[in-house]
Amino acid sequence: MNNKILGIVTLLYLCLFFIHLLYFATKKEGVLRVMWLFLYATFGLHTVGIITRWIESYSLGFGHAPLSNFYESLIFYAWCIALILVLMRKKLNAPIITTFAALTALFFMAYASLAPSVDRNIQPLIPALQSNWLHVHVFTCFIAYAAFAISFLCGLFYLFEGKGIIPPKQKLEEMSYQSVVVGFPMLSAGILTGAVWAHYAWGSYWSWDPKETWSLITWIIYALFLHARFARGWKGKRIAVLSIIGFGSVIFTYFGVNFVLAGLHSYGAA
Repeated sequence: MNNKILGIVTLLYLCLFFIHLLYFATKKEGVLRVMWLFLYATFGLHTVGIITRWIESYSLGFGHAPLSNFYESLIFYAWCIALILVLMRKKLNAPIITTFAALTALFFMAYASLAPSVDRNIQPLIPALQSNWLHVHVFTCFIAYAAFAISFLCGLFYLFEGKGIIPPKQKLEEMSYQSVVVGFPMLSAGILTGAVWAHYAWGSYWSWDPKETWSLITWIIYALFLHARFARGWKGKRIAVLSIIGFGSVIFTYFGVNFVLAGLHSYGAA
């Protein structure tokens, strides 16, 4: 049942992408309103899918939040991107940004659903993960990752010269900044809660595990982003490039550590 719901959600994200294309073809505001209503519906069903998987885990006798393996993290990352779009609708009122954000969510959902190497079964938690810290740590980190994805898109489009569907550079820069303002404290909270959790699970607040190290690198990059903007007055391409570099670090923290660097956080094969 759960996999069917999430399969429908994947198709809805695909439809959402096509609705965006229809808007760009017609430039009718009515299509844009339909797009937002469709996004709300997709996000709602996505939420139902996650809750259903959570409930299903209890019926199997080892109930836990669906945040424990690669499949569940992909599903949750896509959900967090949709959540950021819903919560920041007034600030992210640029169809080109919502288009590619929806496309990113679609990619994660499709990869989770179709990749043969991804195990979609609900699995019991290993002892180290059996903690309430799991919920707070994963939630804050993935909200940060989702916000940084939006900042990355804004920075990427900032580097394109052009008019039409690409918003003014000043607007892109402000949306990128607003996204980092959301993401940075969430990443900070994720690192702090992860350190406390690590102390309870492994007896050490910090062990320089690859994911811990790359999370710290990501935090430093976005700290530099905020410092450069506030203290140095950086604007324009330099800030856009920093947002792109920062998200590159996010992607390596999430995917690279799982598939390239072995560590306590690796679940690439799960």
